[in-house]
Order: sequence, then C-alpha cells, then structure tokens
Amino acid sequence: MATCLRTLDFDTQLMLGVQRDDDASFSLLVERHRTVLVQHLSRMVQNPAVAEELAQDVFLRIHRSRRTWEPNAKFSTWLFRISTNVAYNYFRDQRHNNRNVSLDRDLPSARKRDFADRMGTVEESMVSDVRVQQIRDAIHSLPVKQRAAVLMHKYEEMDYAEIAQALGCTPGAVKAMMFRAYESLRAQLASLA
Repeated sequence: MATCLRTLDFDTQLMLGVQRDDDASFSLLVERHRTVLVQHLSRMVQNPAVAEELAQDVFLRIHRSRRTWEPNAKFSTWLFRISTNVAYNYFRDQRHNNRNVSLDRDLPSARKRDFADRMGTVEESMVSDVRVQQIRDAIHSLPVKQRAAVLMHKYEEMDYAEIAQALGCTPGAVKAMMFRAYESLRAQLASLA
C-alpha cells in the first residue's frame, strides 16, 4: 500500500487523507489551492468578496463529497469542475442582480495611485484601465460555460482534455466552445486592435 501511495501525486495523497477524516490533510489542501481558486472565481464573477464566499462553498462541497471522490482525474480538474458548478449556481441565483464590479475598484485609492505612477502618465494609465475593463467586460459577457473554458485555458493553462473533464463534456466540445468564445471576443474587442 505504501508503494502505491508514493506513485500518487501530492493532492491525491491529501484527498485520501481527507477521506480518512484527517483535518490536517484538508487544511493543507485548502492552503495549496485557495489562492488559485479565489483568483479563478474572481475572474468568473468579477467580485473578489463574492469569489471568497464561493471558494468557501467549493471547499465545503469538497469536504462533503470526500467519501465519494475517486482519483480518476487530477484533483485540480475536480476542483475546477466544482468551482464552475458553484459559479453557475451563483449566476442563476443572481440573474436579477447582474452588475459588473471591477476588481480594481476594491483597491485602496493610494494603492491605485502607486500603481498608476509605476505605469507612466495618467493618460496611459487611464487608457490601460479602460482596455483592461473592456476585456474583462467582454469575457464576462460570454455564456458562463464559455467564460469558464476561456478562463481555465488562459489563466490556469489547462489543456482541452482537462477543461473537458472540469466541464463534463468532450475535448471536441471544448474546442468548439473555445472557437465560439474567441470569435465573440474578437468581434467585441475589434475596436482595441
């Protein structure tokens, strides 16, 4: 048994510990993936505070599902599948309150100024901020599944097979979804070129 465990990746070993109700394994798993998960969810929902809450929900679901988890895929793929489902649920529940909140708006104003000073002139900073916000808005306007696929591909550097596992579809479906998403983004962002 010990030989078999050595061949498993660290996250799989931790999840096996979580299945045995080892709180230290769960804490370490949360510590290892929390930052990446919150960043991913922030990009999905464009609200850091909501992303923090959703990340807690994701880890709660992981803990509740620990007994049925099987190491068929990478842990991170399972994590992104759960996080995508949690984001779907959030969007479904929040349709009536669909407002975009920029990630930059939550920075203290002094920190924004320091960042702007490093970027160059005020005009350059404003143009850059507008471009970044246009890109975020364009990504946020994509259907949720396309948005999740684009974010996993570009920010998490997941390949189509991993994205397919996370979204519960085939790699061919992911390829088609990505094509439609990028076509939509190209059309929306043509003015930036």
